[in-house]
Amino acid sequence: MEISQRIKTAGGTFHGDRLMRRYVYDTIPAQKGRWVRLRDTGAVITLCVKEISSDRIDGTRETETTVGSFEETHALLGLMRLRHRSYQENRRSSWLLNGVRLEIDQWPRIPAYLEIEGDDDQQVWHTAELLGIEREQLTGKNTDAVYAGYGIDLDTLTDLRFE
Repeated sequence: MEISQRIKTAGGTFHGDRLMRRYVYDTIPAQKGRWVRLRDTGAVITLCVKEISSDRIDGTRETETTVGSFEETHALLGLMRLRHRSYQENRRSSWLLNGVRLEIDQWPRIPAYLEIEGDDDQQVWHTAELLGIEREQLTGKNTDAVYAGYGIDLDTLTDLRFE
């Protein structure tokens, strides 16, 4: 059964599809596992510093704020001498199930995957169980690691768009 159907059957509610676009910048000085992201979700534009400490569910820290314009913020970051290392697009289908955010992400060149975003491990595990997903199938991998699993180094792709 398709994952969106499983979510719906479990009582989840659909909250829309959207194209998301982002620029990724290295921090100064550059640090592995830390970067700046400017993202347009289709509903809001955010500027964020992401820090990955582990593949655990709580292994990613985001410090984020809302900004007014994708293009103007990109230009402003350039004036501050931050140069983007990549432009990326993905499509996202958003769902909500018992207060847990479910995101079905489609990225160029790899199969779609599900993100389960809960407040803690227990929420994530319970939601996965409701959807018939075994705990051993869950991972806290970030998008870079997901791409690496398909033999693609995301850091080498400077322009990742849908055809």
